[in-house]
Amino acid sequence: MEKQFKNKVVVITGAASGIGRAQAAAFLKEGATVIGVDIQKADLTDDKYHHYAGSVTDQQFIEKTIGQLESIDILCNTAGILDGYVPSLETEEALWDKIFDVNVKGMFLVTNAVLKKMLNQKRGVIVNMASIAGMIAGGGGAAYTASKHAVIGYTKQLSYDYCKEGIRVNGIAPGAIETPMNAADFEGSGEMAKLVAEQTPAGRWAQPVEVANVTLFLASEASDYMHATILPVDGGWMNK
Repeated sequence: MEKQFKNKVVVITGAASGIGRAQAAAFLKEGATVIGVDIQKADLTDDKYHHYAGSVTDQQFIEKTIGQLESIDILCNTAGILDGYVPSLETEEALWDKIFDVNVKGMFLVTNAVLKKMLNQKRGVIVNMASIAGMIAGGGGAAYTASKHAVIGYTKQLSYDYCKEGIRVNGIAPGAIETPMNAADFEGSGEMAKLVAEQTPAGRWAQPVEVANVTLFLASEASDYMHATILPVDGGWMNK
């Protein structure tokens, strides 16, 4: 059986760990060539995996790396950082700027570098990583929640602006996913992680591969008529 992403080029930000790494592994398994972007080095050794070490907030770095690729079929904007659930009055301006630089501006810079290629090709798929914090309160602090609302708005506007040009844009809104970004919840006796699991209708945390599998669907022809859709992968959290 032929692999569904054979001969496809996929760019994934935040590819060194968590959901981004799981996405990279999933696309590699399905025959794609994967370009990973992360400030850290990924531990993927597949011949079809190529890593660029740098920040999504560095426009010069993005243009010198992603901007030089000949062809890009799929972009996964997965890089993101948390804010420690800090409310507005306790959020310093530097923290606010850092969250928005990575979660929103970085996505904007990478997308624009890739979009130029996709428009020339007259085809392309973009999957943006949002969060349930982009839909409801309580999934992060003031800065993170605001940034993920911005990601959802940006995703919808991208789709609206470029849908007729052959570009398909959708997003994923994860809930409780067991990744290094959430490691603090599992520290010590893991009481916070247990509490989150109890509050999730599905009764558990998800693994990054479960989000990666949804990514494969959104990147595939099976979802060809889906545009500007944000798919929650939250174990029923928002259904409470």
